[in-house]
Amino acid sequence: MHSPERRGAHLRAHPAGRTPQWDSVRIFLEVARIGSFRAAALELNASANYLRKHILQLESTYKTTLMTRHVDGIRLTPEGMQVLEAAKRMEEASFGLDRTLSQSTPALSGEVRFAITEGLGTFWVAPRLIEFQRVYPGLLVDLKCEMRSADVLRLEADVAVQLEEPDKPDLMRVKIGRMHIMPFVSPSYVEIYGMPKDEDDIRQNHRIVLQDADQTKAQHMYDLHAGRPQVGFVAMRNNVSSAHVWAVAKGAGIGWLPTYIPAIAGPLIPLELDIKFSLDIWLTYHPDAKRIPRVKQLIDWTIQAFDGRKYPWFRDEFIHPDDLQKSYKGEPLVNLFAGFMKETRSKIG
Repeated sequence: MHSPERRGAHLRAHPAGRTPQWDSVRIFLEVARIGSFRAAALELNASANYLRKHILQLESTYKTTLMTRHVDGIRLTPEGMQVLEAAKRMEEASFGLDRTLSQSTPALSGEVRFAITEGLGTFWVAPRLIEFQRVYPGLLVDLKCEMRSADVLRLEADVAVQLEEPDKPDLMRVKIGRMHIMPFVSPSYVEIYGMPKDEDDIRQNHRIVLQDADQTKAQHMYDLHAGRPQVGFVAMRNNVSSAHVWAVAKGAGIGWLPTYIPAIAGPLIPLELDIKFSLDIWLTYHPDAKRIPRVKQLIDWTIQAFDGRKYPWFRDEFIHPDDLQKSYKGEPLVNLFAGFMKETRSKIG
């Protein structure tokens, strides 16, 4: 005869073959949120057939239809809506378990995941993360540079830096700086097209390079100031900052870049035109994350990396690139194009 504890365990167990697999539930959750197998497949880096197979297994296990397929995506059935709410609770519980286990990991060892916009990640953070890694050699930094904002509530990252203020009330968010954007041109461009004089001169006689991506205001600024179609005026349109900087530096056209870019990308000329804007820089993380020692160190380091007292181009007030040398008192900034251009050090330092 079984003991009371054994009998209780038996009564609380799932029916045979009915324990939901978290992988299938996670896939269901992603497809339901995105609303399309094809889009979810791209997000999860898997085939649409692979996702459908998991959904069918879930439906077969519980002998019910969770979603129906349509030309424009999927629709959840009433049963699917109920499963969606339960799946969200499962996801939150799994995240809580992950945070708890992370807190038990030995201090300053393990992996930290850092999501940031592609430009700031490539040109500003990545070179400085080497300093962080040398101080904490037991840490593996997983750096994700993308223009879309990472969802730290769903543990896509431990720490995220973005150019849009987070709107989820459960997140910790800190404004750590401001990025000032203004038009630049390369000397090689000026040799061919001449120095742009004003907005009308740019519209009539020049070419521009446009970065069209999430978290940028490029399209908005174009609609506000351009006054003409893109074809014949826009020399190149791209979706990442690295390609954008390279295009401007190599003379493809006039481009809007952060004011700190001459310090790290060679001899670019700022244009004295009143077509500039700014973007606040936000640090965001889960409230529990700062209790994990390795994540706390990354948070503290990130705040210092954007400190406007040391790096004047991240201050709230606009400082012209020509005046940054007077304000900057830090170590020389390495030119990230070293090896591709003649200059190996910036003029700031």
